[in-house]
Amino acid sequence: MRTPSISDSLLCFGDVSIGFRDGVGLKTVVKGLSAEINPGEVLSIVGESGSGKSVSSLASMGLLPSTTAVISNGSISFQKIELPIRNASDETWCQIRGNEIAMIFQDPMSSLNPSIGVGKQVVEMMTQHQIHDSSASRKQHALNLFEEVEIQEAEKAFYKFPHEMSGGQKQRVMIAMALAASPKLLIADEPTTALDVSVQKSVLELFRKIIISRGLGMIFISHDLDVVRHISDKIIVMYQGEIVEKGDAETIYKNPQHPYTKGLFACKPPKNGRPYPLKTVADFMNNNKIQQSQLQKATSKSIILSGNGINHAYITKRNILGKPVGSYQALKNINFHLFQGETLGLVGESGCGKSSLGKVICGLLSPDTGLLTFKGAVLNVDQNKEHRKAVQMIFQDPFSALNPRMPVGKALTEVMKKHCKLSAQERKEKAINSLIEVGLKREDYDKFPHSFSGGQRQRIVIARTLAMDPEIVICDESVSALDVSVQAQILNLLNRLKMKRGLTYIFISHDLGVIRYMSDRIMVMQKGQIVEIGDADEIIDQPKESYTCQLVNASF
Repeated sequence: MRTPSISDSLLCFGDVSIGFRDGVGLKTVVKGLSAEINPGEVLSIVGESGSGKSVSSLASMGLLPSTTAVISNGSISFQKIELPIRNASDETWCQIRGNEIAMIFQDPMSSLNPSIGVGKQVVEMMTQHQIHDSSASRKQHALNLFEEVEIQEAEKAFYKFPHEMSGGQKQRVMIAMALAASPKLLIADEPTTALDVSVQKSVLELFRKIIISRGLGMIFISHDLDVVRHISDKIIVMYQGEIVEKGDAETIYKNPQHPYTKGLFACKPPKNGRPYPLKTVADFMNNNKIQQSQLQKATSKSIILSGNGINHAYITKRNILGKPVGSYQALKNINFHLFQGETLGLVGESGCGKSSLGKVICGLLSPDTGLLTFKGAVLNVDQNKEHRKAVQMIFQDPFSALNPRMPVGKALTEVMKKHCKLSAQERKEKAINSLIEVGLKREDYDKFPHSFSGGQRQRIVIARTLAMDPEIVICDESVSALDVSVQAQILNLLNRLKMKRGLTYIFISHDLGVIRYMSDRIMVMQKGQIVEIGDADEIIDQPKESYTCQLVNASF
């Protein structure tokens, strides 16, 4: 644990309570929060969605909506000066935001303007805060920041647009922007949740380096206790708006006291064994006795799907006549087979071709060369309709996968119109049965996506997949953005459905713990190629390739 260089606290929450008006009354979401963060120290706030983590940090920067948010009790002070958290003007907060306290949000792509170069966006931030007095000095400062956050070829990166950078690079741009005005406190809200394990590790190491070199304080918000252990000095565990446990990181990690904290640890798939079902937070809070068994690995040697010499390139540039003059080879001579009833894990860093291969398999992309064989028959254009019904995909973000203006029932029945010869009433009944099968209710049929939590929306997307009666389901990072307890619920659901329906899965993820738990075999991809494939336990415990070793060593 690092020793703070200054005894006085940077930020102090004093018995803070926060609520939101919902048209009926006031719903309190943070109840009596008291905590402090010192210079050179990392305080992690851990808990599930809705526990009050992000609301507390937003309050410290005056970012809560003034029309609905109510800070009913307590105070927040910065360097012993009370912050104007009630009814302060934007001009007042502009002196604090960025200059004194800066925030790094979860999704850098949503935080960056897609139509403006990243360097210009950092310069705009400096202009807003009157950092340096010329465009040349601001650009140089931006380049220096890019080098500090270890963005390669800073000069070239300055002129890139967000879509031209990887997830890790975009997150580094956001860190550079946060550091531009030399704030004393950084608030990082789930900054590594959607990143690959190796990128996640490098970003956490970067945070540590910056904290040590600049003497900053940091509030690190996450739902993953394994991640926060590697960066935290102190940890606060929040449940339904209240602190249920707090202390130094190693003590909480080695000897958690509260049932909720124990539940957060136990929800994650274990490093050894495949217990089913996984326990959830609710099991610990309610002291439920769960009868567990071990998931058995698939034994079938009947090949349901295979790929031979699959290649696919994305066109990156066209000339004035529309003719392709530049391309990116996403898949290079891919050869694989998938056994009936197994779960094949697919791992690799962003850009390695995992999702592209998944899209080729389910018919959303056509291979440039190579053959895809389903049940012994080579697929061609005429068979795509039948194949698309049999092979379905569950995407990473369920909210983006659902039309926000369409009731979930219609979202399910719409996909049946093309592939299922059923009447409107039959389609409705099948959709309702699919919702019930994934743990939702009949009355949810007429609700809109915004009425559901993230875990419930993922269940809706799974129900839509089931409505097609698929044989193969491709899960593309389908649990990566979920809280650990919700993640456990979805993994339990996927395993239950697999056993009940005899499904075959291709499970794409950057989380090696989840991949090992779910998979019978694992296929490792790098730069569009398969570098290793084999039994799940052997790949994790005894990797043969150096790249696989890097992924395993980077995982928590």
